[in-house]
Formats: sequence, structure tokens, C-alpha cells
Amino acid sequence: MFSQKRGHMLHGVLLIALFSCAAFYIGSAHVFTALSISPLIIGIILGMIYANLLRMHLPETWVPGIQFCSKRLLRIGIILYGFRLTFQDIAAVGVAGVTVDAIIVAVTIVGGYFVGRALKMDKDTAMLVSIGSGVCGAAAVLGAEATMKSKPYKTAVAVATVVIFGTVAMFLYPVGFQSGLLDLTPAEMGIFSGSTLHEVAHAVGAGNALGSDIASTTVIVKMIRVMMLVPVLLLLGVWAARRARVVGAGASAEKGKVTVPWFAFGFLLVIGINSLSVYLNTLSTPVGIPAWGSDLINYVDTFLLTMAMVALGAETSFDKFKKAGAKPFILAGILFVWLVGGGYVLAKYLAPALM
Repeated sequence: MFSQKRGHMLHGVLLIALFSCAAFYIGSAHVFTALSISPLIIGIILGMIYANLLRMHLPETWVPGIQFCSKRLLRIGIILYGFRLTFQDIAAVGVAGVTVDAIIVAVTIVGGYFVGRALKMDKDTAMLVSIGSGVCGAAAVLGAEATMKSKPYKTAVAVATVVIFGTVAMFLYPVGFQSGLLDLTPAEMGIFSGSTLHEVAHAVGAGNALGSDIASTTVIVKMIRVMMLVPVLLLLGVWAARRARVVGAGASAEKGKVTVPWFAFGFLLVIGINSLSVYLNTLSTPVGIPAWGSDLINYVDTFLLTMAMVALGAETSFDKFKKAGAKPFILAGILFVWLVGGGYVLAKYLAPALM
């Protein structure tokens, strides 16, 4: 019986893997690489297409395999994401970049949550949209979903807001800078872009259009925001536990138990390992992870995260999007205005004082 269940589960995993391969193939097309549209985004779209057109033909015994991809593989993918980051990145941009990042992350998440509540949004969706906008887009939404255990369609809605407004910003920033509308020095523009663009892919795309000098600062500042996902998830676990304690007052005490996102510690540990590897590779006799090894790990990680996105999309029907309504997109739009306006002020006036 156990072997049979595992076989059915494998069918679900292989189905998601097949869609993920398709996402990688489609994502390799020039039109998508030029727009910095990652396989993760294509994956969730394919998953949603499947959910709305073919899901009724899926054997119920395959569902556990899909859920395995959206939960277990997701956590593994976030842990491996740490191989893209190093603590040396922090030293490269100094106090200015870290401070601006911290302010952007804190104000976007806290402010976004309360604005969402003022719009009468449910707490989970408001928090997911705010964390996606404030930290690192889809990866942050996935990490928050794993901590909060929210419904898949809410995660898909939050990811959709990140994709829309992050893509708009990726095109607007280079135009604004090159036209002189954004009156910033190259160093300030790098901090502004890295601290406010939603996705890492958006930061890379905008950075390439802005030039090599700005691109390096943009990506490093963005990666520091990604590192801030760890404390955000830890605080989110405490917040979720307190909320459950209030909602479940008089019920089982288990509801108030703090959910520790252990994968966040794994993420931090991997960053430490990668930082040590980078340092060792700078020595005369390098013994750290070779460049091809890092590329392979990052490729595998992207594939795992793509599988998680496909699985989340497979749990999301358009009816659930209708249920969420326009409010998540209104909230994301308000946060977008804050990121552009607030980020500009911080990069223009605070960052130079700290450099």
C-alpha cells in the first residue's frame, strides 16, 4: 500500500517536472530572456492554464505529488537560493545600501499590511502582497506562504502583483534615469534600483539597461534585500502564531504554537557556506566551490522553484482570482508608488549622507 501511494505521488511530481521543463524551454526564447522573464513566472502561468483547462482530468491520487512540490521542494529551493548570496555583498555597498534596504523592507511590509486591512483585504493576502513587494518578489511570497500556510490561490495572486508592477518598474527606471527625470548619480541610482525593484530578475534586467557600473550596485543592493528574508520570516512566524492564538482563543493551544521556518536558517547557513567558498577561492590555492559547481546549483535551484510555482499555479483557478478581487492589485499599486517615491527620496538624500 505504501509503495502504491509513493508511486501515485511520483506521478504528480513527474507531471509538475514536465511542466517545469516546458517553462525552461519557453523561457529560453529570446523574447523572454530580453525581458528578463524567468522560468518561475512562466511556470506559474502554465500551472494556472493547466488548473483551468485540464485539472478535472487529473487522478486524485496524483494530488499529493503536486502538494509535495508546492511545499517540500519549495523549502529546498529557498535554501539553495542562498548560494546566490554572500556576506561579502554587504561590505561591497556599505552602510548606505543596507540602511536604505532596511527602511524599504520595514515600511513596505508594515505599511502595506495596514493599508491592506484598511482596504478590507484578508490578512494573508495583504501580508503576502506586502512581503513580495518589500523583499524579493516571488521568492519572498513563496517563503511567506511556507511560513503562514496560506491558501495557494492567495500566493498566486500575490505573485501576479509582483510580476505586473515589477515588470513596469524594470522598463521605467532606465527611461527615467537616461532622460534625466530621475536626478541621481550612478551610485544613487544603483541603490534606488536595487532597493525598490521587486524581483532579482527585474534588478538584473534594469541594471543591464542602465550600464555596467550601475548594474553591479543594483544587483548587490537587491541581494541584500533577499538576505533580509530570514528575519522577515522569523518575525512572520511569531506574528502568525499570535494571530492564531487570538482567533483560536479557547480552542486547542496548538493553534498558538510558533511555527519556526527552519528552512530560513538553512538559507542563512547556505549563504555562510557560499561566503566561505568565495573567500577560499580568492586564495592562491582555491578550495571553494568552483564556478561550474555554483552554476549547476543555481540551475537546479531555479528548476526546483519553478516546480513549486507550477504546483501553486495548478492549485489556482480563475474563480479564485475573482474571489480575491481587485484589492490586492490596488494595494500593490499603492506600494509601487511608495517604492518609487520613497525609494527616490532615500537614495537621493539619505544614502549620500551615509556613504
